[in-house]
Amino acid sequence: MTANSDTQLKHLYFWGRPLSPLYSCLMANRSSFYQKGLFKQHKLEVPVISVGNLVLGGTGKTPLVHYIAQLLHQKEHKPAILSRGYKGTATGKINVVSDTTAILLEADQAGDEPRLLAEKLPGIPMITGKKRSVTGRFAIDTYGVDSLILDDGFQHLSLKRDINLVLFSAQKLLGNSRVLPGGDLREPLSALKRADAFIISGLDDPADVNVRGFIKFLHNLFPDKPVFTGSYLPEETIIRTHAGKNDTLGLSEARKIPVYGFCGIAQPESFQRMLKKSHMNLSGFQSFEDHHIYSLNDIKSLHNNGLLSGAQGLITTEKDMVKIRGLFPRDFPLLTLPIRFQMDNDFDQFLLNKLESF
Repeated sequence: MTANSDTQLKHLYFWGRPLSPLYSCLMANRSSFYQKGLFKQHKLEVPVISVGNLVLGGTGKTPLVHYIAQLLHQKEHKPAILSRGYKGTATGKINVVSDTTAILLEADQAGDEPRLLAEKLPGIPMITGKKRSVTGRFAIDTYGVDSLILDDGFQHLSLKRDINLVLFSAQKLLGNSRVLPGGDLREPLSALKRADAFIISGLDDPADVNVRGFIKFLHNLFPDKPVFTGSYLPEETIIRTHAGKNDTLGLSEARKIPVYGFCGIAQPESFQRMLKKSHMNLSGFQSFEDHHIYSLNDIKSLHNNGLLSGAQGLITTEKDMVKIRGLFPRDFPLLTLPIRFQMDNDFDQFLLNKLESF
């Protein structure tokens, strides 16, 4: 989040605080109406795994979706991923980003995260559309999938889910603990009753006092629900785009290059920390709004800022890279740092055991 957007958000929360109880009540009633059958829930015949959050902003939903899809694929399941396709221009009821053989939509059509998942998970269908019951039905009928993963699905209650996973960022936890529009919460804490498990992402220090206290808080409120932690780790290979070609560098080789970092993600400071943790030779850093759509002027500005800082290349995230390939100058190297989400085996076993019960 940029400093300007952070200030705007604080102002919004200040003026919106009186409305928080009303919005909280509306969201609680909405959840109750689905639970009581007053609002229709669609049920599909394959297990539905929802990955979502309670707190606004980045919590690592897409990296966890990637992790789960990869795990299921390794265990010979046939999953498909369903996303709303945020900021994608494809507005059909069913938008096939990738099928079992090819990628069919660009990042501007699909949205940056669906396109990234399509690239990282060849052979796993990636579909966008507002109604997940519709895209889910299509995935089952067309590709014969045996499981569905909802990216950002915790509030999408019209499709019945079988495993509800809720993520929290280790850096943000519950934010200011108030419900919109006076705070960071999409729903009141009571919504967490719908969850089957909690995951705290981005845990750099297992001894973090705040995180340990939050885990205890969750255990006290929901003693029957497990809490897992996940961390982000840099891959050992850096992707380099230069002179219209792609190649790879080892981390040790990439560290010798002065680079100017940038990204447009919900928590840009997390990427900056990762660059420093990876011992990259960082000459400067610039952040944009989450899901930022880069213009040619943005790229020119980044190029100039990089040169002025003494950089010999730029470095960004995979999520940003899928949007800027065609815009970047051919004579200046662009590096991409792939990051993987790491979970412990106890989470894998929990998920696989849940699936075996269906």
